[in-house]
Amino acid sequence: MLLERIALISDVHGNLTALDAVLDDIKSRGIERIINLGDFVGKGPRGSEVVDRCAKACDVNIRGNWDDHLPVWSDESATEMVWWRDELRQDQRDWLRALPLSHDLLMSGRHIRLFHASATSPHVRVHANHTAEEFEGMFVNTGMTGNGPVPSMVGYGDIHDTFVEVERGRTLFNVGSVGNPLDEPVPSYAILEGVVDEPEQAPFGLHFIRVPYDIEAEIAAAARLEMPSFEPYAVELRTAVYRGSQGM
Repeated sequence: MLLERIALISDVHGNLTALDAVLDDIKSRGIERIINLGDFVGKGPRGSEVVDRCAKACDVNIRGNWDDHLPVWSDESATEMVWWRDELRQDQRDWLRALPLSHDLLMSGRHIRLFHASATSPHVRVHANHTAEEFEGMFVNTGMTGNGPVPSMVGYGDIHDTFVEVERGRTLFNVGSVGNPLDEPVPSYAILEGVVDEPEQAPFGLHFIRVPYDIEAEIAAAARLEMPSFEPYAVELRTAVYRGSQGM
């Protein structure tokens, strides 16, 4: 019985320094398969480099809400949105918009579904303190997910806040954020460990990893590139306080 490990990352948001630290940690553990749950761009200064790095490093890339809307923002949009959009090449914008919205896999008898925010849309948010109805909605087949086996385990990103919840044999978990964590200012990712494509029950693990990185180097990069919304970005990285709650 061969146990394999798959790394799950999400919400890099243009933070190349954090991404490189996480990819180095994944490599140091001998993990070769990475699935990215989306939001490569926006908020941080180096979305273009993040897209190129993830396109090469990740076996599966899933479209997040920022990946879906940022490429099509108009020139009349907010200054920071135009800046983040124009930091991307046209081929990168096209690549982001063409990414799938969900990915299913079988591991140690568990049907696992991965997407960015919810089974409805990458733009529909489900927080850690969700309702019972929202929990149920994460496990159903929809037009977005397709009609594969109904999952017994669902992993997602979007909220930048790690958690795991088990209820009546179903597991809902969030991998947190690589580039813009809002639970603590340390990047997180998850590891699935089990027997891939095994329909019967077998040993299985879900692990959360925190990877410290040089926050000040990333802030310096944003300053050097004269990124709009620099101050709230710097506060978010240093304190994990969301910019909407900073009172700026």
